[in-house]
Amino acid sequence: MELRIDRQALVPVVQQIVDALACWLRQSDIVPGTRLPSARQIARINLLSQSSVVEACDRLVAQGVLASRQGTGFIVAAPTLAVDSPWLEGTAPQPANVAAELRLGCGGLPESWRETDDLTYAIREVSRTDMAALFNYSSPQGLPALRQHIIKRLSLLDIAVDEHRVMTTAGASQGLDLIVRALLKPGDCVVVESPGYSLLFELLRQQGVAMLEVPRTPRGPDVGALEALLLENKPRALFINSFYHNPTGSNLAPVVAKQVLHLAKEHDVQVIEDDVYADLHSGPGTRLAALDDNVIYVGSFSKTLSSSLRVGFIVGGAEVISQLAEVKRISSLGASGFCESVLACLLDSGAYRKLVLRLRQRLRHDREAALQVLEDAEWEVFGKPVGGLFIWARPRKCDYAHLRAQARRLGVLLSSATAFSPAGTATDWQRINVACACDPRARAFFQATASDRPQAF
Repeated sequence: MELRIDRQALVPVVQQIVDALACWLRQSDIVPGTRLPSARQIARINLLSQSSVVEACDRLVAQGVLASRQGTGFIVAAPTLAVDSPWLEGTAPQPANVAAELRLGCGGLPESWRETDDLTYAIREVSRTDMAALFNYSSPQGLPALRQHIIKRLSLLDIAVDEHRVMTTAGASQGLDLIVRALLKPGDCVVVESPGYSLLFELLRQQGVAMLEVPRTPRGPDVGALEALLLENKPRALFINSFYHNPTGSNLAPVVAKQVLHLAKEHDVQVIEDDVYADLHSGPGTRLAALDDNVIYVGSFSKTLSSSLRVGFIVGGAEVISQLAEVKRISSLGASGFCESVLACLLDSGAYRKLVLRLRQRLRHDREAALQVLEDAEWEVFGKPVGGLFIWARPRKCDYAHLRAQARRLGVLLSSATAFSPAGTATDWQRINVACACDPRARAFFQATASDRPQAF
């Protein structure tokens, strides 16, 4: 049983063993009740420590993939066939029988990338020193100390605001929900990017808001198409990603940003800028909120720190923030004071800044490797992203049904073909999460989709 562990990879060895064993079980179609080779034998063949193999098998027991019996070692506990998963965003858990399946298009960092030491320290520190945070809601506008940190971070993006223009939220998702409920009504229409953020589309549909699609290009929305939509319709708002667009990974070019703002002002359209991946960006860049105070800006710490620690924020005019804070008070009484205090502690200590620097470095390394793998497999890449979590790509000669079948056979779960279209239109483009793209299962999948080449002699 050769597991092909990469000791140079940033993924912990034990997690690699877990993934490799699950992939081997799936590909080999092992029936329930089959006994695995001993941990000692697996360790010897793969030059691993026996304790690492045992720990990996214990994790698979906890996930329901293996079972452990006294005197017989580890056996296969359940079929390892893949099933469809509805999860596209975040890192929600899957049922036990698909726990080891690689969700190539997931919307957040995988669990193996999450760091716990600083977070654990901050949780203990807040629990020890801030009893109010343990038991009380935060104020509707948010913890003052955290808002001051947000204001400082925004200044680095050339977005100048004061405390009256910033409100915290339970992640960017709540921020978007508050904006839609407070500023839009059933029957209104808005402009959204296509492809775009699937959960935003669902939110707008639930509120009875019609969507007009503007194509996303590698430099931002298609300005010509946007102008035509604004001339023919009377949309209330434009929802737009600035950096590391979800799902294409593209950035808003400065010239396009200025054109978008000019059109929005001319047609009296409220711009809502979604910049949840801002902390993954280093270097120069243009935010719409830095060019126009009327832009409503949405940010988040959940994508980088923890999907469970829900903290985001909204920047807008003082009147808009007051209106949103009132809706937030009525609907949720305020966000979690505990989560906000933990984040403030991490920002105070500098731990969050160091975490972000490590994430950027790791993503840069894996992005370069993933782009090379895609090039070798002759996939078409949209715009070749320079940062963030996502690559938007498609194979040059492969239909979606065949692609999905290949992926499932290799233990890889793809995003739905219709997930990123406001109208539910199918596409052969795939959102690829950089943090998952260098997994051995992903590499095997990409290689399996490569066109046949003549043999070299």
